[in-house]
Amino acid sequence: MQPSHSPEPRLAATMVLVRDDPFEVLMVRRHAKAVFASALVFPGGAVDDDDYSDEWLAHLASGSDLDRTERALRIAGIRETFEETALLLATRPDGSPVDQPERTDARFIDIVRTSGGLLHLDKVEHFGHWITPEAAPRRFDTHFLLAQAPKRQQAVPDGAETVELEWASPAEVIERAKTDAQSIMFPTLLNLMRLAESTDSETALAAAHGRLRVTVLPEVETRDDGSTVIAIPADAGYEITEYPFP
Repeated sequence: MQPSHSPEPRLAATMVLVRDDPFEVLMVRRHAKAVFASALVFPGGAVDDDDYSDEWLAHLASGSDLDRTERALRIAGIRETFEETALLLATRPDGSPVDQPERTDARFIDIVRTSGGLLHLDKVEHFGHWITPEAAPRRFDTHFLLAQAPKRQQAVPDGAETVELEWASPAEVIERAKTDAQSIMFPTLLNLMRLAESTDSETALAAAHGRLRVTVLPEVETRDDGSTVIAIPADAGYEITEYPFP
């Protein structure tokens, strides 16, 4: 049973955005006062009320049959990706890519409507599900989602939530974490390891589609030698099951 002092985790979506030739993933860096400050993360954030709206049904090329929460998660991931990187995962009804719209203060659904694009929610695969440990002062119920980056668009940080971004191979980012463990959080690192098991975006998407969903609720544990680790269940299917507590 969840302790009475533990805050309820907020539903969130994080987008693992990939491209090929070479196989790379998009990483962003938050500003110094943001949640997960200065860490390399995937674009993403909390699900908003608008992400649940049935207005979206007229702007979906696929995914209208998803249940309300699954649909909202994918819309939130696409929205947060646009807000933080300026990339819009949408195509015209004939399948051609939309022109990259400018970021404005308009509702995201209005930006999509103006672009003439539709969202393909069935091209966004569930990649992982992590819930912040119960002892944390701020908690998220985060669904990691995987999708291919839109072609002929340029990723640009918004300068507010994200101050830098980069495309890099999963292996390169993992290697960097070995010398700077503070730069990447445990869930991000393990999902990079999962991504590195694939060699291109199609393989990664196919693997995600066939993967059994397991909710990961990490626990902080103290070992006999006095060390403290973050531990996760082996059936989550990740390469490692524990990591030194930062």
